[in-house]
Amino acid sequence: MSAADWSAVRLTLQLATASTLLLLLLATPAAWWLTRSRSRLKPFVASLVTLPLVLPPTVVGFYLLLLMGPHGAVGRVTQSLGLGALPFTFGGLVVASVLISMPFVVQPLKQAFDAIPESVLEAAASLRAGPLDRFFCVAMPMARSGILSAVVLGFAHTVGEFGVVLMIGGNVPDQTRVISVALYEHVEAGDLVDAHRLAAAMVLFSLIALIALHCSSREGRNGAKP
Repeated sequence: MSAADWSAVRLTLQLATASTLLLLLLATPAAWWLTRSRSRLKPFVASLVTLPLVLPPTVVGFYLLLLMGPHGAVGRVTQSLGLGALPFTFGGLVVASVLISMPFVVQPLKQAFDAIPESVLEAAASLRAGPLDRFFCVAMPMARSGILSAVVLGFAHTVGEFGVVLMIGGNVPDQTRVISVALYEHVEAGDLVDAHRLAAAMVLFSLIALIALHCSSREGRNGAKP
């Protein structure tokens, strides 16, 4: 592969790593709230979180461009803070990747939290464990397989995303040119040799991600057995 393609690989890994870390920070409390809350807003929040699953990525990208552009609500805030407009920057890619991948992280976390018996949490509460203690010392260890699944799905989805990435990031070398965009560029130029290399690398990565996902699911099932 060319130096530009290796740069795209490096940038993609950086993007996926940063997005996955932010996703875990945001999706974990969201999934816990969706599991435990009895609020009337719960159906609305759950629908909002899963909306990227049914919306075309280009639609998400379009509205993010409007919001984060120079005249958008988010864009005006970032510019007033001296950060500039986010579209066509690495920061903009991270924001877009977090939003489009959110349901892929929230869902396995919520399923893992849903599987925790209420009696276990009640027993911890009877031993004077506070809400934070029950969350960090009981729920999180018991949901480890779901956390691993969330990490794999969030990372893999960020690596493979194309529509939102192209809308928000464009094709700026060493800044927003990730693997999916580089592959598209090679196909457009008729450079099928380099396109095959990137596509084969993506297939191999996806296969490894699926194997890791199945292994984590099997570990979770085995751990749930008495």
